Amino acid sequence: MNRNGDKIRAWMVERRISVAAVARKAGITQSIMSETIHGKRNNRRALQALVNIGCPEKLLVLPADMKGKEAA
Repeated sequence: MNRNGDKIRAWMVERRISVAAVARKAGITQSIMSETIHGKRNNRRALQALVNIGCPEKLLVLPADMKGKEAA
């Protein structure tokens, strides 16, 4: 994965969105969310939660099966 976690985090910080808050909404741990943001994991629930809050898909480098899908 070529996901740039620093850019995703910067996007979140600009909007005052915390990793913990997004993880809670996704029903996953903060560590899973963080690892997904930084490209160490490809957790679909984490990625969908980021899409749902408006994070640009180009920053997320979504897996092929998630590209272009509307937020669930």
